[in-house]
Amino acid sequence: MSDEQPERVARESKRSRGGSAPTIYDIAKLAGVNPSTVSRALSQPGRINIKTEERIQAAAKELNYRVNPIARALPTGRTNTLGLFVADITNPVIFGIVRGAERAAAEAGYTLVVAESQESGEREATAIERVMPSVDGLVLATSRLGDAQIKQIAARKPVVVINRALEGVTGILPDVERGVDQLVAHLAELGHHSIAYLSGPETSWVSGRRWEALLAAAPEQGMTIVEIGPGVPTLDGGAAAISRVVASGVTAVVAFNDLMAIGLLRGAQERGIAVPSKLSIAGFDDIFGSDFTAPALTTVRAPLTEAGERAVRHLLSRVSPGSDGRRVNVEELLPTELVVRGSTGHHVPDGER
Repeated sequence: MSDEQPERVARESKRSRGGSAPTIYDIAKLAGVNPSTVSRALSQPGRINIKTEERIQAAAKELNYRVNPIARALPTGRTNTLGLFVADITNPVIFGIVRGAERAAAEAGYTLVVAESQESGEREATAIERVMPSVDGLVLATSRLGDAQIKQIAARKPVVVINRALEGVTGILPDVERGVDQLVAHLAELGHHSIAYLSGPETSWVSGRRWEALLAAAPEQGMTIVEIGPGVPTLDGGAAAISRVVASGVTAVVAFNDLMAIGLLRGAQERGIAVPSKLSIAGFDDIFGSDFTAPALTTVRAPLTEAGERAVRHLLSRVSPGSDGRRVNVEELLPTELVVRGSTGHHVPDGER
């Protein structure tokens, strides 16, 4: 070919496609080879003459050709893509999970697709159905689906859940009891006798698990406990609960997550309720920014990045070449620990300084 001929062929090929994405037939025309040769060069490098392969690669680059993962999956059934589904992508608790999941996926040469349900089980189910054909497996983090729905999905694609225990499905779980026991013991040492749990969404498995752990731990410390909720797991959700917290007469509140705890802290301050002398507040997860509040938030820390990373590694063990894809029932507990900051302290009765 002359120096001008490849450019002319590329222009003609683009016009013939009407501006659509280039195909292996366009590459074959530009490189002067058969389409089957292009297919082998792109899918199995090293199987053809090196000079021919270089010419094909150069043509593909000139045409800005990108491999279609769905088309690539047809012979193997694999797309090298994983789906990560979260309830609220704006919640800082998700940041660590996404980072850990992305790190593990990238190391294995997989692409991670993130989708959000906006705290809606219906939207989550719709998003999963939409993404399902394009991914090899799914990580459901903070899922709002019912157990039966998740089992149906797991029967079709490999699934790992985070913050959920479900028979027949691998789950990455925080050691809820350990963190709760530390937190309740801490509040008892400060002299609190009545606490409230500001619960999260009714469909949140981990919210129910935390309430059960608190319900067991509080009486052992000689404390009474009430549940306030279910609530929206946001700053506004926490702030909206302040009236019920005041009416309950408790001296300490444990919120479902740090966002609700921070929202409750703001609501208390707007009412002139001193924290922690009149009301102690604690949360869960130790999200980014939980130590930026005044006072800084006491919280139960969970290794969020590690949770995302381990979830993807478990998923890869089932979807990677050579694996048999069998369903397993693994519950992997991640350690939790209490982080004490300024939002919890001794309760000062009215009339005392």
